[in-house]
Amino acid sequence: MVEMHEMVPGKRFDRYHELGQHVFGKRMGLYIVVPQQLVVEVGLDIVYMVTGGKSLQKIHDLVCTDNCVEIKLTYYIMMFASVHFVLSHLPNFNAISGVSLIAAIMSLSYCIIAWAASIEKGKQPDVSYAYKAKNPGEGVFNFFSGLGEVAFAYAGHNVVLEIQATIPSTPEKPSKGPMWKGVVVAYIIVALCYFPVALIGYYIFGNSVSDNILISLNKPTWLIVMANAFVILHIIGSYQLYAIPVFDMVETYLVKNRKFKPTWYLRFITRNLYVAITMFIGIIFPFFGGLLGFFGGFAFAPTTYFFCIILGVLLTVLAPIGGLRTIIVQAKTYKFFS
Repeated sequence: MVEMHEMVPGKRFDRYHELGQHVFGKRMGLYIVVPQQLVVEVGLDIVYMVTGGKSLQKIHDLVCTDNCVEIKLTYYIMMFASVHFVLSHLPNFNAISGVSLIAAIMSLSYCIIAWAASIEKGKQPDVSYAYKAKNPGEGVFNFFSGLGEVAFAYAGHNVVLEIQATIPSTPEKPSKGPMWKGVVVAYIIVALCYFPVALIGYYIFGNSVSDNILISLNKPTWLIVMANAFVILHIIGSYQLYAIPVFDMVETYLVKNRKFKPTWYLRFITRNLYVAITMFIGIIFPFFGGLLGFFGGFAFAPTTYFFCIILGVLLTVLAPIGGLRTIIVQAKTYKFFS
């Protein structure tokens, strides 16, 4: 996709849907790309709402141990959302470059803390590496959901063209040069974050490890509190990274197609409404693992792995089934708005 950004001489595909229109035609390209990209970006922001709320709750539970008032997860998600009612009014990707840099540093930091604290905790005496599934059918569904979670982890392609559009480009120094370097560095960071956590976390906790490994760790208290704070800082930046393209699409549609005036109050209403919607859905369905599998398969696979059609189609069909089943199972024992 980095190479395709300027594959037509004199033209830059600054939006994902523009590339889709070039390939599939002006109308069909929109119908194919835009709905999936929206589900990807909105889905990510819903998951970030849940993650931010749970991290805030974990910090409270670790710090406050005596005579503390129990606060519902709903309120923690609302606290996290309150930040985005402010940040969502930043104009573009360049405006959040500082936030994005902090987010990247925080991501690497809390992942290191996660696997280091796991090693310090040591292998649990009752650790089990057996399948959690009670029957073959459940095992298959869990596998489907797992495929979606893997797709979710590598979903950065969905905004790569929008990010590349902010890089200056000339025939002598095309944007693909620095963008390729950025992509390579990004995936190295992803690998350094995910693989040690996955391997060490599973070795220490086995099949009892939480969807978010930091939820499984309690000591040293100060370090786990710090790690969860890093998570919050990371996903504050990540939320905005995926929200900005949505703002752009919605506001462009309203101005060009619905003839709204591009006023400050149009931005105020649309952006606050978007944050409120993602917050509300996160409050209703705060099921981290299930959401990963569902959104990972439903839209991340076809937009991220479009170059591998067979795998993309299989993930699109199978992963949401596993993710949805996980949500249904978790919802049976969950009290909504609790």
